[in-house]
Amino acid sequence: MMKVLMLHGINHNMFGKRDPVQYGTITLAEIDANLRALGTELDAEVESFQTNSEAEMVERIHQGFLDKVDAVLINAGAWTHYSYGIRDALAILTCPIVELHMSNIHAREEFRHHSVFGEIVKGQICGFGADSYLLALRAGVSAARAAAK
Repeated sequence: MMKVLMLHGINHNMFGKRDPVQYGTITLAEIDANLRALGTELDAEVESFQTNSEAEMVERIHQGFLDKVDAVLINAGAWTHYSYGIRDALAILTCPIVELHMSNIHAREEFRHHSVFGEIVKGQICGFGADSYLLALRAGVSAARAAAK
């Protein structure tokens, strides 16, 4: 079975309460349950991790490398736009990485338009609300299978 690591960034523990116009009312627990259900259909085990600590995020990425995960999905939240520490940790990975966002970051404030991860990820999915997670899982599994051939 394929192993997929889902990394949730800063403030994502507040989904369901935080800015429902941008993020809807779905909770992080519901997002993770939807990912696990789709993972079962795709023969992929999805492990989710959320932190508000940049250092903990870097450590979890390092562990993903050591665990030889098959794909990484990341919604780093605001870290997407400035965390070169997380970017450098992601660059260590040898598996496909899919960046995702619930909102369309290109239609929001100017500072959100740029991703420091853009050059190292396989691709980016944004603007589809909670479905961005499911689309990213499908893309990550597909990319990992293609890489394994």
